[in-house]
Amino acid sequence: MRINLTSVFVDDQAQALHFYTEVLGFVKKHDVPVGEDRWLTVVSPEEPDGTELVLEPSGHPAVQPYKTALVQDGIPATAFAVDDVRAEFDRLSKLGVRFTQEPVEMGTVTTAVLDDTCGNLIQIMHEE
Repeated sequence: MRINLTSVFVDDQAQALHFYTEVLGFVKKHDVPVGEDRWLTVVSPEEPDGTELVLEPSGHPAVQPYKTALVQDGIPATAFAVDDVRAEFDRLSKLGVRFTQEPVEMGTVTTAVLDDTCGNLIQIMHEE
């Protein structure tokens, strides 16, 4: 068994696609119209056949209260591995990304938390 798909609920799929590809650097894998929404996935350019991240529309009534509670409590919706959190923090900050947590070392792990502009907090992390 392996993880094939994982999702983040996004407020605007077009905005999410721009942020996740043009800012974070993921690559669009699938973009299929499904009624008013799209089956929209991105992957790491380092693993084009790896786990896909679904940019899931936030239309279900349960999604907004869930997302709001997570953001209010500072809880990331998901986490992405990077080679160097501080370097990625610097790169993304220069692109205008807003961080809610600057890089913090916690033993052998360094993390930072950013706002994905689509209603989520996302953690980036690396292990020493």
